Amino acid sequence: MDANTMAISVLLGGFFVMIFLRFPIAYAVGLASVLCLMVQGLPFSNICQYMVKGISSFSLMAVPFFITMGVLMGSGGISEKLIALANACVGWMRGGMAMVNIVASYFFGGISGSASADTASLGSILIPMMVDQGYDADFSTAVTITSSCEGLLVPPSHNMVIYATTAGGISVGSLFLAGYVPGALLAGSLMIGSYIISVKRNYPKGEAFSVKNLLKQLMVSFWALAAVLIVVFGVVGGWFTATESAAIAVLYSLFVSVFIYRGLDWKGVWRALDDCVATLSIVLILISTSAVFGFCLTRLHVPDLAANAITGLTRNPYILALLLNLILLVLGCIMDMAPIILIATPILLPIATSIGIDPIQFGIMVVLNCGIGLLTPPVGAVLFIGSAIAKLPMEKVVKATLPFYLCMIVSLLLITFVPAISMWLPGILG
Repeated sequence: MDANTMAISVLLGGFFVMIFLRFPIAYAVGLASVLCLMVQGLPFSNICQYMVKGISSFSLMAVPFFITMGVLMGSGGISEKLIALANACVGWMRGGMAMVNIVASYFFGGISGSASADTASLGSILIPMMVDQGYDADFSTAVTITSSCEGLLVPPSHNMVIYATTAGGISVGSLFLAGYVPGALLAGSLMIGSYIISVKRNYPKGEAFSVKNLLKQLMVSFWALAAVLIVVFGVVGGWFTATESAAIAVLYSLFVSVFIYRGLDWKGVWRALDDCVATLSIVLILISTSAVFGFCLTRLHVPDLAANAITGLTRNPYILALLLNLILLVLGCIMDMAPIILIATPILLPIATSIGIDPIQFGIMVVLNCGIGLLTPPVGAVLFIGSAIAKLPMEKVVKATLPFYLCMIVSLLLITFVPAISMWLPGILG
């Protein structure tokens, strides 16, 4: 075994062994990189250099702002208003509360950008509400956790900012635009699945549709939805960078939560900022250690080796696209979202572009694959949150989620093989 092969074995083998031993992901990435550098005889000063370099990016400054914006809006009484708006839109349908859950997640995702925040905020309200109205608890939980993945696609999503930076600085504005139609497609597929199950189980309808009530709820929810308009149109219109728009959105969300909706007092603001620091510290540690891991991968030519190995199996672009999705889905079962984006993007993006997949379209594929991973054991964070809120065994929730997995896979395949779903809106407005 030559020196390069030994170093690759230590890097990847050490990483996966530590993952299966349940090391925190940042420690697994960092320790595997240290072991790899030791095998290569490189100085440890490289660790500090590349960790600092990994987070010394102007684009990445948007991440803490988007996280802060989501926490402030999520804590400021926004959830109830978005639920009321969703109820005015789709509550009249068979299985109306399931439809409300899905549409509210689309709205809330555009504010928080986090599947976990969506599940925690909306789930704590909607799951008990659905159960009280006659819906099964496992069905209610399955709808909540699967619809929360819409928030990963609908901007502003800090995971898209991480992908854009990792992929070599592609346009954050284009990525934001590219997420709207796939997010709507995912919502539509989940609504179809929910409707079929609701008809079969005879779940109740809501109140009759009222234009007056819809307009009323739109007026109430306008201040919350305007935060998304500030971010997306500010970036796409060229008025702000992603970082500047995120900073403005934080100030706006603080103003709305404290002075308009009055869901937060100043003590609540400090508690929200404390939550932001805890979340942000995890994200930045992951980004910095992943930068060292990425340096090792590049130095050992692992992306080239992986590309040659995968393309050596077949030259058929459709099969290669399926293989890319399969790899990301498997990684999603054992890793969290940010590490997958940081580690897998440099390896898989060259393969995707070689078969004609645009980097922006591939970003949507990566995000949705990672979102499905958040719902799959053994590491599915959103699955655990939903089970805890509903006080149900994880196995029962997984069983109820099986039909919705199918809906999400169908959406993923459409996004993979119909590029216009992701690229149409950036092409029109970009």
